[in-house]
Amino acid sequence: MNFTGKYQLQSQDNFEPFMKAIGLSDDLIQKGKDIKSVSEIVQNGKHFKLTITTGSKVIQNEFTLGEECELESMTGEKIKTVVNMEGDNKLVTTIKNVKSVTELNGDTITNTMTLGDIVFKRVSKRI
Repeated sequence: MNFTGKYQLQSQDNFEPFMKAIGLSDDLIQKGKDIKSVSEIVQNGKHFKLTITTGSKVIQNEFTLGEECELESMTGEKIKTVVNMEGDNKLVTTIKNVKSVTELNGDTITNTMTLGDIVFKRVSKRI
């Protein structure tokens, strides 16, 4: 399954508690909670290029499945990790103590991030 495409955020659960838990300021949380971010993914075999635009903030990450890479987190920190594919439609990684699972089903991407007992879920549709 190919992840290439542009996806716009449709809904999210537990945004505020999760962002507080990872250390984002209340000011940034309030600014970001209603913005419908757009994610653009370019997949070329095992290589991925990801651009997430949330208002004026842009995060760009590149990785190759199974190889160590440096990803920029939501807090702006650069963190070394490895992204793996489970099945043919799930990207899985752990950044610090956050487990991230990104699953593609048709035109819908569901990203679930878990930190302790907080589960932050974002659902985006292909545009």
